[in-house]
This record gives sequence, C-alpha cells and structure tokens, in this order.
Amino acid sequence: MLCLISFLKLCRGREDAFLLEPSPSEIDLYRLGAEELATKAGHAGNKRVLLRELLDISPFLNEAASAIVDDSFTRCFKSNPPEPWNWNLYLLPLWCLGVLVRYLVLFPIRVILLAAGWILFLALFIPVHSILRSHDQLRQMLERGLVEFICSVFVASWTGVVKYHGPRPSRRPKQVFVANHTSMIDFIILEQMTAFAVIMQKHPGWVGLLQTTILESLGCIWFNRTEAKDREVVAKKIKQHIEDPETNPLLIFPEGTCVNNDYTVMFKKGAFELGCTVCPIAIKYNKIFVDAFWNSKKQSFTMHLMQLMCSWAVVCDVWYMEPQTLQPSETPIEFAERVRDMIAKRAGIKKVAWDGYLKYYRPSPKLTEKRQQKFSESLLPHLGETKDI
Repeated sequence: MLCLISFLKLCRGREDAFLLEPSPSEIDLYRLGAEELATKAGHAGNKRVLLRELLDISPFLNEAASAIVDDSFTRCFKSNPPEPWNWNLYLLPLWCLGVLVRYLVLFPIRVILLAAGWILFLALFIPVHSILRSHDQLRQMLERGLVEFICSVFVASWTGVVKYHGPRPSRRPKQVFVANHTSMIDFIILEQMTAFAVIMQKHPGWVGLLQTTILESLGCIWFNRTEAKDREVVAKKIKQHIEDPETNPLLIFPEGTCVNNDYTVMFKKGAFELGCTVCPIAIKYNKIFVDAFWNSKKQSFTMHLMQLMCSWAVVCDVWYMEPQTLQPSETPIEFAERVRDMIAKRAGIKKVAWDGYLKYYRPSPKLTEKRQQKFSESLLPHLGETKDI
C-alpha cells in the first residue's frame, strides 16, 4: 500500500496522470489484500505483523516506479515534437503552402548560398594557409577571419536569428570559456562572433575532415571518448594552450554530450581545476520554428543540418556572463556546480544530477550487482518470516 501511495504521489501534477492512476475499486483490492496478508501472518505466528515491516522493500519499488513514471535521464536526450496545428480545414492549406515555400523556395536558395560561401572560403583559405606559412601572425589572423566568415554563412543558411548579450570575448591568458551544449551548431553560432579554439570529440566523415584541416588552424583540440590515453594528452594540451597569450580563446562544453536545451547534466570538473578564470556562456534556443537539439545516436549531422535548412529560422540567444574564479574554500566540483547554476538560471533550463556519458556507456556490472545485493538483503528477512509462518 505504501508503494501505491508513492506511485500516486509521483503521478500527481502530470498531464497524463489520469492514465496512470488506479481506479477506486483497484485501490480497495490492494488495501484488502494487504490487510488480509497482515491478519494471516498475525494469527499464524501469534504476532502483530505490521504492514510497514512487510513492505520494507518499498524504497526499491518506489525507485522503480519513479524511473517508469518520470525518467529524468531519458528526458534530457528527447527531442519533443511540435504540437500539430494543421488539424482543421482552414489551417491545412496554410500549412501545405508553408511546406512548399520552405522546401521549394527557401531550401534551394540556402543551398546556393552555402555552396557559394564554401567556394569563396576555399578559394581564399587554401592560398592563405599554403603561401603564408612563414608568416604565422598574419596567417593566423586571416584564417581566424575566414573561419568566422564561413560560420556566418552557415548561420545565414538557416536564417539564423541570434542575439548576443554581454561583452564580446577577447584573447587573454589563463582563461577558458564554458557553455551548455545542445548541438554542434553551438560551436558555429559562437564561432561567427569570436574565433574560439574548441575541445571536441573526433568525428568521422566530412566533419572529421574539417576538424583535421580547417579547424586545426585555430588550435582546436580533439579527443576520443573511448581512448583513456587521450585524456592525459588533452589535459597537457589544454594547459599549454591557456598559458599562451597568442592562442585563440579556449571553448569547452563541460557536459561532454548534446542535451536537449531543456535540461543540463553534470559538468565535468576538468575545465574547473586548471587554476584559471572560467567565463560562462549560456545558450538558449527558441523552438518556435525548429528544435536545434542534435541526437547523434539517431541522426547524422548532415541530416541535422538539412532539418535546420528546411525550417523557417533558427532563433537563439547567447549570454556572455561574468568571469568566475575558484573560491578559497571551494573544490573544483563545487566550482563546476556553481557555474552550472549560473548557466541554467540564465538560460532557463533545469538541472539534473546525471552524468551525460551514461548516454554512451552501459552501467558498470559492479554497480548492477551492488543494487541487486541491496535488494536481496532487504528481501531475505521477510522470506525468513514467511518460512516460519
């Protein structure tokens, strides 16, 4: 009965609660069954067996019910489909007209714009990168400008409407920028304003080619989640990068994975134990025209870009927030949580206590065995009582 009450509490406040709540007759059956069990046990052993003692395993059942009713981890990586508005006769023609305009007019224009931008970019980038090898300062300045240009072309191909709030980032030693992460387009949106060097997962295909050629010129650092050795190499490169005042500002997405912009998962502490200033950036997308969340397990980045280019517009706000430093009595983990609080509050997103890497890895067998052991330990005393009865 206690488990049933816990379940009802979890359901309360949900829009679909009426689908999950048991009927009054079912509640009566649960109550009668529990009372009958307690009475039988009391008569057989001449004991007053309390229902609370029989249901000591309720926390585990409550936890299981919580996972079924309100799975906060899965919700972080769900793309919520827009509510349909073409459900009647006078709205359907307008919706059909919108589809024709987006796919037959806007999309071809955007493809032409993107292709022209790439042709111009490559026509300038290749000579600059090849001819000016001996003039590092001039070459790096021109490459930064060209990368900002091609990122602006990408944003224009989505009809991006981006509002930047706060002072523009500048190049300074001993500082890193951290931002919440929704899609790879986060980097493009930030890059069109400032040429950041980013820490990013290695990708296959044409994205990987861009990483190892064009973005390499910005001082970007690549890693592979499956390689343990990469962590040590990346840590050394980060320390070298932030010490050099001539390098581009370093951008880190401490969540380590793309989250759907309604939630923020735990920040990795690596960016917060470097002994440098941390500059938070909050990014919030308006889903009125398109959901900018990229679910890399279900969709390639090419298809994600196609989805954006076939929408009306990508609407986004970016806030450059006050730089933060580690407080005297603060640990790196607490520092990371404080910065995450700032970003979540500014962007209007919810915090959850989940590690985003669980999206890529199954829980450890040791963790599973530990939970099984706790459950069996709570169940064994009751099995012994049943045997005595």
